[in-house]
Amino acid sequence: MQKKMIAIIAAVVVLFGALFFVISFKNDKAMENNPYGTDKLKQSTIDQLNNPNYGNQILPDELVEKVNSEKGLTVYYYSPECSFCLATTPYLVPLAEDMDVDMKKLNLLEFAPEVQQFAIQSTPTLVHYEDGKEVARLEGQQDEDVYAAFFEEYVLK
Repeated sequence: MQKKMIAIIAAVVVLFGALFFVISFKNDKAMENNPYGTDKLKQSTIDQLNNPNYGNQILPDELVEKVNSEKGLTVYYYSPECSFCLATTPYLVPLAEDMDVDMKKLNLLEFAPEVQQFAIQSTPTLVHYEDGKEVARLEGQQDEDVYAAFFEEYVLK
């Protein structure tokens, strides 16, 4: 009986070890060429690294530089743990692409402290900047037609 219990415990330990190895290997593969400039990412961010809807990332330093430039900039602030963002992104990103809008994405789960000066209170938030100033903002999940109107009025004018 005691040998059987030791064998079961050993099997469970081996299974957990294998599971840890598989998850670590998967994460290491996903982290190759990640756009965040760090390997200290939260798991929900790692899980989105290979999803094309979360490409076109902008880092905080680049965001500040581009906002302060003379050109317009549209930024989608989101969190990979926000249920509203997870529902919005699959239709907002293709809409932006279809309308030829270069919409940068900023992951607030990873960079919220670095972008406090932009006063993002909730996710998702879509903001358009021009000449160093915020021109328009949409907060919270919106219908696709609301985003299309936003792009038409502020970004594509």
